[in-house]
Amino acid sequence: MKVLHISDTHGFHDQLSIDNDVDMIIHSGDFSNSREVLENRREAQEFFDWFLNLNIKHKILIAGNHDVIVEKDPIFTKAYLNKDVIYLENDWVIIEGLKIFGSPITPTFGTGWAFNKGSTIKNYWEHIPEDTDILITHGPPKGFLDLTINRQNQLELCGCPHLRNKVKEIEPRYMMFGHIHNCKKITNSGTLQIAGLKTIFSNGSCVTDNRFDLGITSHGNYFEIN
Repeated sequence: MKVLHISDTHGFHDQLSIDNDVDMIIHSGDFSNSREVLENRREAQEFFDWFLNLNIKHKILIAGNHDVIVEKDPIFTKAYLNKDVIYLENDWVIIEGLKIFGSPITPTFGTGWAFNKGSTIKNYWEHIPEDTDILITHGPPKGFLDLTINRQNQLELCGCPHLRNKVKEIEPRYMMFGHIHNCKKITNSGTLQIAGLKTIFSNGSCVTDNRFDLGITSHGNYFEIN
């Protein structure tokens, strides 16, 4: 099965180039951009229309911190999406023998964002099944494709340490996320596998920090999964 992982399209989804033979597409959040609810609703509708009409058999979606309408008005999301899209929010599904868990939760950063959690975040990761094949979260585990420059202009690994611990414990076959884009000379989009862990890590971020006006700069990561 050919799987495409994308993330952080931030309204530029229609610029993506997608192979014709994809069997499953996974979007790990931040399909919209604005923190203003009405504008975010409009952005989400445009993305949903595009995602629903993709000629791909399996379509998996989670939300991200920018997708405020999903948290503010979950009924809107459930009503708009139909059976052709599987939306996961701290839940799992089995598709062609693969157990897939998805969560939009990220550590708190600033104010006004969706699905941010502070000291309780560890509790959400405890619900990830031990036999998960593909783990989808919006944010990365700490130390894996999560290097950025913080507000003090210092380099920082800004992923979640509790998520890292859970991933090391259960070792899913694939761990897919976004949230931390490429920035300046730092590349986070792409895949990573390290010695001692069987998990393949994928940062599917499609835009680059401070270059949103240029649109898509990465077209996601492809996998052949059996």
